[in-house]
Amino acid sequence: MVKKTWHEGEIRDLGTRTDLRTACDILGMGYTVGYRRAKEGTFPVPVIKVSRHYVVPVAHLLDLLGLSRGSEMAAA
Repeated sequence: MVKKTWHEGEIRDLGTRTDLRTACDILGMGYTVGYRRAKEGTFPVPVIKVSRHYVVPVAHLLDLLGLSRGSEMAAA
């Protein structure tokens, strides 16, 4: 299996939020571990549970990765 390397521009292009699977890909984390950590409340960034789905704010991913949010993301 080939793992995708995410670049800063690609992460920013996601918009204000993304799904948990994409967040796991960005962080190099397996899906099973990611979903377990989201359920336990130990995912590396805050997640929001909407119905049966997890939503991850892209701004928090950028912060974790040490990337500036930029003016368009700072207000989100």
